[in-house]
Amino acid sequence: MEYKFGIQVFILLFWRSALDALVSGNDGGWSQNSEYSLTDEGPCNIDIWDKASLSHRQFIQQYAYSKPVILKGFSDNTKFQFLCSKSSLLQEYGERMVRLSTANTYSYRKVDVRFEEFVDLLLRPQSLDTLGSDTLYFFGDNNFTEWHSLFENYKAPRYMLPHTTGAYSFGIAGPGTGVPFHWHGPGYSEIIYGRKVNNT
Repeated sequence: MEYKFGIQVFILLFWRSALDALVSGNDGGWSQNSEYSLTDEGPCNIDIWDKASLSHRQFIQQYAYSKPVILKGFSDNTKFQFLCSKSSLLQEYGERMVRLSTANTYSYRKVDVRFEEFVDLLLRPQSLDTLGSDTLYFFGDNNFTEWHSLFENYKAPRYMLPHTTGAYSFGIAGPGTGVPFHWHGPGYSEIIYGRKVNNT
């Protein structure tokens, strides 16, 4: 029996610190001035491995089914990152319709808008007090036919789980947004621009 294994690709517009921006020098044009920035909550307590140090066997035994891990350098998505810059996405997909979902458990509300309208009018920073039912973001309801020219350039991580196939999701969210506590099986989450805070 084959199971679906989630691979999530995000452009998260969470604010990085000024130091992060200086070091990386590349935000893809997505940065926004916001009072709702992520603060440094202390040192990261998640194990970090690079591709030369972690074998597939170790990955399966120590992490795949039991705890989060940060994998660095396991795939080169430089081209995909370039294609996900704000200007590239607006040029290629600005007139196309996207389906937005609320950030609550079952994404009760769906709204169809032009991608350019989402980026220009709805992709805004928000307070941490904003409810998931009041948060609209582009995630999950991807039109894989219309966005094929982008998605075909994504290189998935090389470590997969036995007897699984990939199920991809692509998303864009603004500073201070997120999904309330939820649970799902194993999955990769690759951040193209910005950063994500996991409360595990």
